[in-house]
Amino acid sequence: MGQSNSTPPSLTFDNPWRPVNWSDREPMLKTGREFQSNRSVDHLRILVVGPEGAGKSAFITSVNTVLQGRSTYLAHSLSEGLSVTSKYTVYKLNKGTEGSLFPFVFGDTMGLETGLKGAHTNDIINILQGHVREGYTFNPSRELTAGSNDFNQTPSLNDKVHCLVFVLPAERISIILSEIIIKMKEILKKARELEIPVVVIMSKVDEACPLVKEDLKMIYRSRTIKEKMQKCNSRLGVPLNYIFPVKNYHEEINNSAETDILILMALTNILNFANDFVERTE
Repeated sequence: MGQSNSTPPSLTFDNPWRPVNWSDREPMLKTGREFQSNRSVDHLRILVVGPEGAGKSAFITSVNTVLQGRSTYLAHSLSEGLSVTSKYTVYKLNKGTEGSLFPFVFGDTMGLETGLKGAHTNDIINILQGHVREGYTFNPSRELTAGSNDFNQTPSLNDKVHCLVFVLPAERISIILSEIIIKMKEILKKARELEIPVVVIMSKVDEACPLVKEDLKMIYRSRTIKEKMQKCNSRLGVPLNYIFPVKNYHEEINNSAETDILILMALTNILNFANDFVERTE
């Protein structure tokens, strides 16, 4: 007897538990490309933070790839499992027309690691408050002090972070060391004190679930993905409606509608949350 090609029902929900219109790429892309930020800032500032090797740089590159409609290169990690971002690097994305930029920027940071490695939590907290100048080189053995040339004593709303984005790899959420989770919670606590919105990008969904690797449209029917999101919620304390599972571009040379849609869903929410923060704060 031949094997059935049907997916075992225990692995999936009958219906998607988060609705997605998989034919919506063009209107979503139009919304993203035409997005206007609050006029009281030059651009919305989005800070991307996470453990080393989580896919932070890859997420920023993937957003650019979606918006440009082609494969792009910004700061893609070529060293799997290693933190290759050593500076506070801010990416301004080109709209494709000469000199025209999107009204939002992404700040990339050194990965969080255990012990005296990786970025200091106080450095990340200082970035949230606008105290750290772009280009600052992270020093795992010494955090930034107020007397440094890289320390901005009088940050404006433009310098401050308007949305904090954690990137966590779906396939490793359960085994991320408690020490790293504690560091993330310290940063999260400060963001909440500052009323900065917090989003989690759950990356590498294709590595966490074979069904999703085979068909990305299964993402919100996969029990594995929902369980990973629930684990993310319980470990970090970010509500499920602020957690967005995505597949970053990392080996593809052409855009995929399904990959684009998931990234656009996340990006649209991030930008709206950041704009809301600026409106409340101005």
